[in-house]
Amino acid sequence: MSTDPDTILLEAEEQMKKAIEYLTSELKGIRAGRASPAMVEYVKVECYGSETDLKSVAAVSVPEPTQLLIKPFDPSLVGAIKNGIEQANLGVNPQVEDKQIRISLPTLTSDRRKELVSQAKKVGEEQKVVLRNARRDANKAADSLAKQDGVHFSEDEISTLHDEIQELLKKYEGMIEERVDKKAKEITEI
Repeated sequence: MSTDPDTILLEAEEQMKKAIEYLTSELKGIRAGRASPAMVEYVKVECYGSETDLKSVAAVSVPEPTQLLIKPFDPSLVGAIKNGIEQANLGVNPQVEDKQIRISLPTLTSDRRKELVSQAKKVGEEQKVVLRNARRDANKAADSLAKQDGVHFSEDEISTLHDEIQELLKKYEGMIEERVDKKAKEITEI
């Protein structure tokens, strides 16, 4: 199987993009100072014999800055949704009212804010590891270009490819830091 520098770069960037997408969805789930439907959208709910994301079985609204209101499309799922929220360990206490669930968010203490910021940073660090693994794989692929049969790539071409891979890593690490910093600001805002 022969490959080329463009393919190696494309594959590395594809892996790095996935890391950014994952980070973005994880950061949405970390609570900031205000209520946001994103906090509970991906909570797993046991329904109809399988686990489903909350957003697929209920509408989530924000009636007040510190409150979420969850209205199941099927009222018989209220209990399952409440259980899902409790098991997600979001640090909230879902209250069932009639055929809906209300979550009042406690004001974040400064300790809790610090915990959430470090949680956001941890997710960022984990995704940087994913980026570095993508760089390692791409560099291995680049080195194997010199040994492949058929098409020959010069040392200069391979060296340039290594530089481009490193540039890609820097770009995506910057994107991670930007997103984590933005989230940290949201969390510490009162």
